[in-house]
Parts: sequence; structure tokens; C-alpha cells
Amino acid sequence: MVTGPSLAMIGVPVDAWYVWLGLSVAGMALVGVGAALPTAPPPAAADAADTIDRTAATAHPATAEHPLDATAVRIGPRRIGLRNDAGTTHAVIGFGPVTPATGSRELRAVLRGAPPDAYFDSGTALCDASSDARERPPRWRPVDDPLIVRHVVWEGCDVTLVG
Repeated sequence: MVTGPSLAMIGVPVDAWYVWLGLSVAGMALVGVGAALPTAPPPAAADAADTIDRTAATAHPATAEHPLDATAVRIGPRRIGLRNDAGTTHAVIGFGPVTPATGSRELRAVLRGAPPDAYFDSGTALCDASSDARERPPRWRPVDDPLIVRHVVWEGCDVTLVG
């Protein structure tokens, strides 16, 4: 059997190779962790909730838009959640309950500026549709546009639509 010179014979202590190998593995692990870190901060759900609160707190009809830095949104009567690659954040809506206008074509149309009487026979019908929408469990939905908030006061019905 032919053998070559050992590491100790060529002047390199055996322990140095183990240290070099350990440092290489640790360096690769750090590069992997660094590559997995998010490149953007998590979305600001508190800012979106502030926009909702400011609009809902008015005594008069009002509309507001808020740009979202999220890929998905979940709107409930008293909470909003935003999600992107960097994480998920939630915020409480202080002037709730608000109406998520995501499940009803009529509510979405009113949210986007249509007059309520174009889609509802009365303020009672608008309030009933809003109540039904608030009872549905919130779902994560993709974000395509900015968050729109519309406070509607019509024939005794006072609702804040969010979508």
C-alpha cells in the first residue's frame, strides 16, 4: 500500500484543517441566513387602521384611500391584517365595526363611489347588507389596488365600507 505524506509531515497541523472546514461551513450558513432575510419591512397595518379610523369617525360622508405595501389583506369588522414576504401585521380598528365590502358586488360598487340608491332600495337594505357582510369570517385576499374607505350616511343608515 502506497501512502503519501501525512498532514503533520508537511507542516500543517491536523487541527487547522478542522478549523478551516468549520469556518467554511459557518460562513456558508451565514450567507444562507442573509439571503433568506426579507428585503423590505413588514406592512404597516397600523397606518391602514388609522386611515379607516379617520374616515369612520367623521359625522359626514367621506372617502379615503391608503396605499398598501402588502401582497394580501384581511379586513374584519374590528381588525385589519396585512401580509407580505417580510411578515404579517395586524391592527385594531377603533371606530368599528366597519363593513368589509369584499363579498358583495353591491357594497363594492358603493365603496367605489356609486350612489347607494343605485344598488339598494332603502337605507335599511344597505344596513342589512352591511350587517351580513360583517358576519362573514374575514379571508386573506390579494392586494391589487390601494385600500379604499368610504363612510356612507343615507336614509338613517350610517356605515363605513372598507375594501
